[in-house]
Amino acid sequence: MSLFEAILLGIIQGIFMFFPVSSTSHLVLTQHWLIQRGSNLPPPESPDLILFDLIVHVGTLVSIVVVFRRSLSRLRVKIWQDFRKIAPELGSSRTEHLKLRLSALSTRSLLFPDRKRESDRETPRQSRDRLYLRLAILGMFSVFVTGVVGLPMKKIFEQVFAHPTAICFTLTITGILLWWTDTKLRQPRGLRALTPWVAGVIGLGQGLSLIPGLSRSGMTISFSLFTGLKRQWAAEYSFFIAFPTILGATLLQLLEIVKTDYPISLGILPLSVGFIVAAGVGI
Repeated sequence: MSLFEAILLGIIQGIFMFFPVSSTSHLVLTQHWLIQRGSNLPPPESPDLILFDLIVHVGTLVSIVVVFRRSLSRLRVKIWQDFRKIAPELGSSRTEHLKLRLSALSTRSLLFPDRKRESDRETPRQSRDRLYLRLAILGMFSVFVTGVVGLPMKKIFEQVFAHPTAICFTLTITGILLWWTDTKLRQPRGLRALTPWVAGVIGLGQGLSLIPGLSRSGMTISFSLFTGLKRQWAAEYSFFIAFPTILGATLLQLLEIVKTDYPISLGILPLSVGFIVAAGVGI
């Protein structure tokens, strides 16, 4: 990969990451276009370019951290504060039986906020106070469902990288979903009504988006709206679960390459340039 190609692909990722049109598909189609014009790039379905695609995705995550660093810092602090509020409840009982009962009660109140309360110990104010911790737990559950869906079919999904026609088909599906979201009326569900069922449906959509052409943000937002989640929260939750999903996928790809001793032909310089350009354009 030449530096020009690394810069070009970094620019494409930096732009299309923030539109629900599948930045991965645009990267793959550009790679096919470059190869057809005599580039020495490895095949888009090779571990080399899949790793490159993930690295530039991490670059755009860096841009999100830079631009929204204050908001993300506040979110981290609020999650920690929520955890500190619930921690005493889990260790304050004198007997193991009561401790387990309180633990189960606290877990239910966190994950099922609209459920009829089984104890007078919890007030509506306490439920609101735990919102950020609950969102963090549900976000991790969405990522878990994504892994359950995506990991067994990883090799099948990666074969789509080799077929531009298949990517055109999946892009068409993304377009139809985006059109459908525009026809949805006002949605009733807010963040406080987010449940494991909703988080699981969103995780399912994100797992399917591992196929190039099915936009990750487009799929998660569409599946969020399908469950009744309001548009604003659908978009914010989508970006929230992007961090662990993309970082986890990158780590798994690196481990797979190390485990199989696959020779990476791209080199550190193109990977670094693509990462920096994607982050800069994303900002």
